[in-house]
Amino acid sequence: MLTKKIEDALNHHLTEEFESAYLYLSVASYFSSIELPGFAHWMKIQYEEEMYHTMKFYDFLELRDGRVRLAGLKAPKVDWASPIEAFSQVFAHEQLISSKIHELVDLSLKEKDHATNNFLQWFVSEQVEEEATTKGILSRLKMIGDSTSSLLMLDQELSKRVFVPPEK
Repeated sequence: MLTKKIEDALNHHLTEEFESAYLYLSVASYFSSIELPGFAHWMKIQYEEEMYHTMKFYDFLELRDGRVRLAGLKAPKVDWASPIEAFSQVFAHEQLISSKIHELVDLSLKEKDHATNNFLQWFVSEQVEEEATTKGILSRLKMIGDSTSSLLMLDQELSKRVFVPPEK
């Protein structure tokens, strides 16, 4: 059984995962609007991954006899000045989510909720990967600079991303 503090914190984070998905769908639309379908595809896959994360929180709350409480979502930004600016926001957002996961881990330790702590460890590892991936793409975009041909090559590479849900 979850404490009220843990249940409330997990519900709050569930909303943050929804907002992450919402942001990535908005970024996908931006990339489509500037004729970068590979980048748009990559962001749609990121959206799917975030929805998977959301459902992990949803299912865990129910498994621990918690009550899922859905909240309203903030509207995400819809336009960026460049692909670099868009990926800069994505990288910063992943760093923010990492810090939120760490806060949840700290709370689970304070509340001596070992089951929640164990559940959250998957997300700790996942966020290391998320940050590294988005930082890598951002670094490559910065290296590309104004090279349209290099941007199109990266776009083609990003179009190959596939989402395979991890096994439960």
